Amino acid sequence: MNQFANKTLLITGGTGSFGNAVLNRFLATDIGEIRIFSRDEKKQDDMRHEFQVKMPEVAGKIKFYIGDVRDLQSVKNAMHGVDYIFHAAALKQVPSCEFFPVEAVKTNVLGTDNVLTAAIEAGVKRVICLSTDKAAYPVNAMGTSKAMMEKVVVAKSRTVSPEETTICCTRYGNVMCSRGSVIPLWIDQIKAGSPITITEPKMTRFIMSLEEAVDLVLFAFEHGTSGDILVQKAPACTIETLAKAVCELFAPDTEIRIIGIRHGEKLYETLLTNEECANATDMGDFYRVPCDKRDLNYDKYFKDGDKDRNPLTEFNSNNTELLDVEGVKEKLLSLQYIRDELAAWKDRK
Repeated sequence: MNQFANKTLLITGGTGSFGNAVLNRFLATDIGEIRIFSRDEKKQDDMRHEFQVKMPEVAGKIKFYIGDVRDLQSVKNAMHGVDYIFHAAALKQVPSCEFFPVEAVKTNVLGTDNVLTAAIEAGVKRVICLSTDKAAYPVNAMGTSKAMMEKVVVAKSRTVSPEETTICCTRYGNVMCSRGSVIPLWIDQIKAGSPITITEPKMTRFIMSLEEAVDLVLFAFEHGTSGDILVQKAPACTIETLAKAVCELFAPDTEIRIIGIRHGEKLYETLLTNEECANATDMGDFYRVPCDKRDLNYDKYFKDGDKDRNPLTEFNSNNTELLDVEGVKEKLLSLQYIRDELAAWKDRK
């Protein structure tokens, strides 16, 4: 964490699950200041009190800024003296974005452009933008808006010298137990004595922890070059397997009820497309998709042609490592949220 010593980090959408994970990871280090930028004063107040109780000796490093990434001036107001940015503000719920696609554009696309514009103007050194597997081959409004967000990131990276501002993007799959995700919903259904509801049993999804999401952002921070999209390799499982794992941990006799695919959902997700494979680099636990440096003078490419294609192939939730019920249970039990919920469940029983 030496590169963060005495530095100021701004997290947009910082009251969300990712922002909380970053605070838990960074706050006790020698970082100078962490700015939480969001539009919800209630969540900010809750976070302020939580960390004053949990980490009173360092809670003073957290500074809260009310604002909205849709409003360029409010972003600029929080940008003075910032060294680094983790841009996590987004509309993330697939069904709600299907019903309000323009709202997804305003936050995910135009909001990202505002953050990058303000960052470049303020001389911020590094900006890491958070994307999603739904941006690869998008079929829904949320994924389409995130795909456009990635295009904004790459295009913006071409307009500024990386010595002044380096701009990278990370792309990852479903984060287990993050706010609004399915596992907390299932646990609430089990507590209520209700069946748990799943959409399509054979649907596959990448699964990762919040800690792994933070690890990806830190990897991009340390190793990414301007315009890169960094992808973390992750295991996956079927929705049915995930549901059975949750039931076996909490209440094995719980009924699993199938309700059908929701608006805009895919049967499987993709983290690296076939088209991106042409230039992607396998970095072990990660893929790097570099910025295409070609300009708009296309004529020369008809004469010169393209180089040999990279042998990498599409990476999706059907061809990655598929975990069985025991494997998913092991991954779930590595999460503090699950351990806390299990302890409370046992006390209740």
